[in-house]
Amino acid sequence: MSSRRWLRALGWLAASVATMILLWCAGLVWFVHSSLTMASDPRDTDAIVVLTGGRLRLEAGLDLLGAGRAQKLFISGVNPHVDRIELMRVAGHAGDEDLNRIVIGHDADNTLGNARETAGWMQQEGYSSLRLVTSWYHMQRSLLEFERAMPRARIAAQPVFAGHDGETWSGWFEVALLTVNEYDKYLATLIRPEVALVWPHAGETRVFNAAESAVVVDHRP
Repeated sequence: MSSRRWLRALGWLAASVATMILLWCAGLVWFVHSSLTMASDPRDTDAIVVLTGGRLRLEAGLDLLGAGRAQKLFISGVNPHVDRIELMRVAGHAGDEDLNRIVIGHDADNTLGNARETAGWMQQEGYSSLRLVTSWYHMQRSLLEFERAMPRARIAAQPVFAGHDGETWSGWFEVALLTVNEYDKYLATLIRPEVALVWPHAGETRVFNAAESAVVVDHRP
């Protein structure tokens, strides 16, 4: 191959890479903007669903339950060694007036597992609507997984915005890395059905193993 053809091939490669980077950056801008400006649905729902793994999610779910926004609160992805009373203590809710309306799930350790676990519980309860409580950066991927698992259910987004101690540069950098990582996971979730056609195991999720985590209620989505 002549040097001119090599240069032309390298030029096409560079242009393709640059285009992909620009598309990725444009998608990231959309992802951050849409996540930060997502409005909460004002209508009440049959259930409130909290996904463990982020700051203030559980507290937000308990506050919504206390305000009468749903009949029950389902907390997905809880360590098998933790019960409802321990969860209330961790969240700083000493009262037990809503304890009988709280249900915890132990079978999920990722977002896909959360969606499947919740879908089973919703079907068992005969519910058709839920308010999904999770961190703002995690909401887009969570909605995608939940809408796939429950295509006929009405899902109201309730993003949680948790501040960081001191709002330091290191704190902002940590949020930026977390957001980029979550954006990449969202892209992977988007294409998973196509990937599963070639690699069927891509759509599977693991059952939670208590030995994998010593954290009381936290797992990283």
